[in-house]
Order: sequence, then structure tokens, then C-alpha cells
Amino acid sequence: MQEQRQITHGIQTTNLADILERVLDKGIVIAGDIRIQLADVQLLDIKIRLLIASVDKAKEIGIDWWEHDVYLSSKAKTKALEGEKARLEKRVRLLEGQLGSKSRAK
Repeated sequence: MQEQRQITHGIQTTNLADILERVLDKGIVIAGDIRIQLADVQLLDIKIRLLIASVDKAKEIGIDWWEHDVYLSSKAKTKALEGEKARLEKRVRLLEGQLGSKSRAK
């Protein structure tokens, strides 16, 4: 009688969630340059840089521009509005001073 043996294959399956977790954990950079020249005259130069990473990884490597963008961060918007308010208050005081000096001169 012949002994029947089963062959087992070790197949490692990786689903999309695992791949995404690895990419976000480590980060991935895609870079490319497009340059169009005609007779030694540069007509177009495009530099493309794409970083895909988690927020924590981005902060770790020093990228945090979204924290300072007034359209993406309420803290940045509040800070920008406070700066605008201070600038306007200073301008009002200056204009009031100019009006006061003109009325005293009459």
C-alpha cells in the first residue's frame, strides 16, 4: 500500500489593512521630477514629492504643517484671528490719535 502524504504550502497572506499599517508606521516617500526643455530653454520644471505616513511618524520626522494651517487647525485659526485683532486695535488707536490731534489743532 502506498502511503499518501499531504504537501502543505506555507502561504503568507497579507491583507490591505496590514499593508496600510506597515506603510503608515514606517512611511513611504515617492519623488519625481519632470523637466521639459526645448533647444536648451527650460519650459517647465515640476518637482513632485509625496510622503505617506501616520501623523505620529510625520511629527517624528519634523513635519507638522497642518497644525499651522488656518484651514485645518482651530488653534492656528484662533492664533491668526488674535493677531489680526491686535493689528486692527493698533490701527484704531493710531487713527483715533490722528483724529484727536486734528481736532485739537482746530
